[in-house]
Order: sequence, then C-alpha cells, then structure tokens
Amino acid sequence: MSTTLPLRARAEIDLAALRANVRALRARAPRAALMAVVKSDAYGHGMVPCARAALEAGATWLGTATPHEALALRAAGIQGRVMCWLWTPGDPWREGVEADLDMSVSALWALREVTAAAREAGRTARIQLKADTGLGRNGCQPADWPELVAAALAAEAEGTVKVTGLWSHFACADEPGHPSIAAQLDVFREVVAYAEKAGLEPEVRHMANSPATLTVPEAHFDLVRTGIAMYGVSPSPELGTPADLGLRPVMTLAASVALVKQVPAGHGVSYGHHYVTTRETTLGLIPLGYADGIPRHASGRGPVLVGGEWHRVAGRVAMDQFVVDLGPDGGSVAEGAQALLFGPGDRGEPTAEDWAEAADTIAYEIVTRIGTRVPRVYLNEDSDE
Repeated sequence: MSTTLPLRARAEIDLAALRANVRALRARAPRAALMAVVKSDAYGHGMVPCARAALEAGATWLGTATPHEALALRAAGIQGRVMCWLWTPGDPWREGVEADLDMSVSALWALREVTAAAREAGRTARIQLKADTGLGRNGCQPADWPELVAAALAAEAEGTVKVTGLWSHFACADEPGHPSIAAQLDVFREVVAYAEKAGLEPEVRHMANSPATLTVPEAHFDLVRTGIAMYGVSPSPELGTPADLGLRPVMTLAASVALVKQVPAGHGVSYGHHYVTTRETTLGLIPLGYADGIPRHASGRGPVLVGGEWHRVAGRVAMDQFVVDLGPDGGSVAEGAQALLFGPGDRGEPTAEDWAEAADTIAYEIVTRIGTRVPRVYLNEDSDE
C-alpha cells in the first residue's frame, strides 16, 4: 500500500480486501447465492469499482436502495441481476423495466405503477414482494399480504410482471439472541408459504443481511444480502471485530498534515475554545472536516495516528479541518507528514469502529459519510484470481 500522499486527503480502497471479504462471506453461506449491496456509493467506497470487484469474487446479485443507483450500474455497463428496493411514486419504473432490474414492491400503489410501466414498455417487469415481518419500515404488513399476493398473481397472469423473489429484513440481527430474530423468521416462513400456496413461484427467498449472514444460518434461504461486512466493517461490536469475523477493512482514510506550529500554554484551539493547551506544545492541522464526513460529534475524541502515535482531535471539528495536539515533542512532525484517521489497523492506526465509538454512532456511518471531496484511490484493481 502506498504511503505517499500527493493529495490533501484520500480514501484508499483496497479491492483485494473486498474480494477476499466476499469470498469469506460466501463461505459462511455456502448454499445461498450472495448479493453484494452497493447502495450509497458502496457505503462510501465507490459503487462501480466495488460492484465489479464483488462480481469477480463470486457475487451473483447486486443490490441498491434507489432505482437511480441501479440504473447507474447499468449505465456503467454492469450486467446481471441488480435489485433495488426504495421506490417512491413517480420514480423511473419504466426505465427499471427496460433495464431488467429486479424491483421491490411493498404495496399496491407500487404494483400499479410497475404494471403500468411494463405495459408502456411492452415487456414483463421483474418484481420482488417485500413483507414487513417486524422491522416496521418498508414492506407489506402480514394483514395486507393476501391482497398484495392476489394482485401480483393477477399481474403475472396478464404477463406484465414476474415475481422473482419474496423477501424481508431483520430489525435486530446485529444483537445475537434477540427474540425478534426468531419471531421475524417465523413470520417470513408463513408469508412465503402463503404466497407459494397461492401460486407464486419465486426464484429466491431472502432475509439475511450482513449480521444474519454471519450468525443466523437458518436465515440464509436462497440468497444473502451482504452490505457493511463486504467492506470489512463489523456490523456491531457484539459480533466481534472485523478480524474476529475473518474480514479486512477496505477503506483507509489518510491526510497530509497541513501545518505544524508551536503555541504557548493557555492557547485556545478551534471554535469555542473547548480545548486549551496546558503547556507549550505543538499543534498539527489536519485538512479534513465535517464537510468531508468527519463527525463533529467526535470533537475532542476522534483518534488519529500522526508521527507513529495516537492523538485525539483537539477541540471542535470544523467544516474543513481539525487540530491535534502533538505534544511538546511533536516538533519532529513536519508539514506533509501522513495522518491516518482509520484503516485496517496494520500500522497501528485507528479503525472505523474506533471513530464510531468516539462519535457515539455506528461504523456504517463513519465510512458511508466520507464525502466526495475526498478522492477515492483504488488499490489492487486487477483481480487476484
């Protein structure tokens, strides 16, 4: 991995690590196909390069939240099965039909829009019916399921749709042993049995997200949907570190120190002077801020490796920059030195989980929020197989 930083800051994306993670996750669910979830620009890692790497490693489906993300994959020339699930009225249903997307349907309004789009396009739409088995978010309530199934069967008979899948999503799979896991599985089995008895013949039944792929084998069914774990981030501290799970973090966030200066004792640092130096010391300026996705909630706590040592954000994270107190001996650090915010930890740097703890959030948010002002630099783009 390169240690030179010609850029103000960069997020290095190790595609070899991503491919290895996909293979490790496939081994956890050997009887199921694997969907690589690349929504939200692949959790901040870059949708198209990560999608290609995941397919190279054996993923056979790609998953996105919005149809616009799915259509961007098609525009990049990526073929194969692509599913998207977060639709709103008036979304590009016809474009989805023409792009051969697998489109999720949770309610009658969505079924009406996709069937109308299929008629306009003159081709059959591929849809997947989503059941709300207890998450309380998207998905059809069990009480409304018979009506949705009946309408989907009628649309199949008309030739406007083909129901390719039945699916749902866990609420608490990242909390091992949570009673909702078994309860949701029971509901899912019931709605699948009802739909199949009514006459639907789905290709895939799926419910497992990253944590369920890792810890709930009875939830694997025909397909597992791996998101955060594919990027080498643990779904939750309760499940263990990435290394515990056989995964390697894919993103390393680094910056060049922009300024080093000596300040006296009693010197305030950053907005509000929430940090005041207690002695003569050296300050280092890191040119990343909350506009780049560095959480302001990590002010005073976010860890950074500079000069071979961990330092914490001194004072508030600003829009474009923050400061670290390098200590009285910090003069050995010069402008242009590397600051590692997070990565796999091989060089002693913090991890995304460390930043999540500092910001009272989850590691998903840490990697996903890194903004577009930070260029992605892709390592190991050529497949290692």
